[in-house]
Parts: sequence; C-alpha cells; structure tokens
Amino acid sequence: MLKAVIFDMDGLMLDTEVLLQRFWIQSAADFGFDMRPEHVLGIRSMCRRYAEGHLKRLFGDDFDYGAVRSHRIDLMNAYIAEHGLVKKKGLDELLDFLKESGIKAAVCTATDFPRTEKYLKSVGVFDKLDDFICGNMVEIGKPAPYIYINACEKLGLDPRDCLALEDSPNGVISAAVAGLNVVMVPDLSEPSDDIRPLLYGCCESLDKVIDLIKQRNG
Repeated sequence: MLKAVIFDMDGLMLDTEVLLQRFWIQSAADFGFDMRPEHVLGIRSMCRRYAEGHLKRLFGDDFDYGAVRSHRIDLMNAYIAEHGLVKKKGLDELLDFLKESGIKAAVCTATDFPRTEKYLKSVGVFDKLDDFICGNMVEIGKPAPYIYINACEKLGLDPRDCLALEDSPNGVISAAVAGLNVVMVPDLSEPSDDIRPLLYGCCESLDKVIDLIKQRNG
C-alpha cells in the first residue's frame, strides 16, 4: 500500500522550469557566458554542490556560480511578482484525492523553504501538504538520495511505501536510489533510456497519477 506521495516542486507542481531555463540563460549572458537550454536541463533539481561544479566544467573556473545564481533569482522574482505562477495540470485533483484517501502528501525540493512556502501559498496549495523537505534542510541534495531518505524518516514511513513524483532525471535518480517508487511526470524532457528502468511509472499529467495509485492500493 502506498502511504505517502512525495512531490518535487519545480516543473512538477509548478510550471517554473521554463522560467528557470529562461532566467539562467539571461543571467549567464549578463555575465558574459553563452549558456544554452541543454546546459540548464543538465542542472534541473541539482543541488548547489553538484550544479556549481557542473557549470564550472562547462564554462571554466571564472564562472561565478553564486553571482549568476543570485542574479537569476532576482530576475525570476521580478517576473513572478508581475505575472504570478502557474500550477501544473492535475495538481489540485491529485492533492484532493490524497486527502480524501488518507495518503500523506509532502514536498521534496531543491528550492529553499522560504521560496517553497511563498510559491505554494501563492497558488493555494501549501495547506494541502503535510510536510516539506527543502534544499536548505540537507547538506547534500539531489541527485544524491539523502533528501528523500530524510523525507521518509520525517514521515515515519518505509521508502517502499512512498511514491515520488519527479520531472527530471536528477530527481528520479535521487528518489530511486533512496528506495522509493518513482513516477516521472515529464516537463521539459521525456525519460531517457537510462532513466526509464528506474521508474515505477510515467504519467503525462498529475491527475493521471490517481489511477496509478488506485491500481496499486486496490
């Protein structure tokens, strides 16, 4: 029986990955670096420890990750303040189903808690969630498994009784290594041949996860 569903946030609950891609590229350009969409795809859900090294290998040691990231956050915050955030299809339906079914719902994201809280409150779903495990709460984030291990410990559940929902390869790897059942809900890319074997399932939108849970729990 599945007793909890653990959500990634960016690109999974919220349509923010497209914004992250846009503003990483714009911020890097402002610092003189030719960042392209495929470079941003490579760091989706990746914690700073790994993302910084990855980008320095691409652009050299003079790539100031902290400054570029900070500028990216400012650009993205300004956009969100003007335009708001968009929920991914089926989010409310899935969260309501989990509440009605007595299944816990948690968030496991590389984003820090203050921004996670702000984002999820802005779209009216923060209070539908039981717990939050954010990037600033763990020493080593995704794709390492520790953030999902911590999430299961906080929920008091065996990883095998939890379903992780992810849109990125780094998130899938993190949850799979931690021992959870992983469902990918693709956003900017479909599961690759090396990621597909790690998946319990793949759904085109969050509302489709409901049927998968019903099949598992009978």
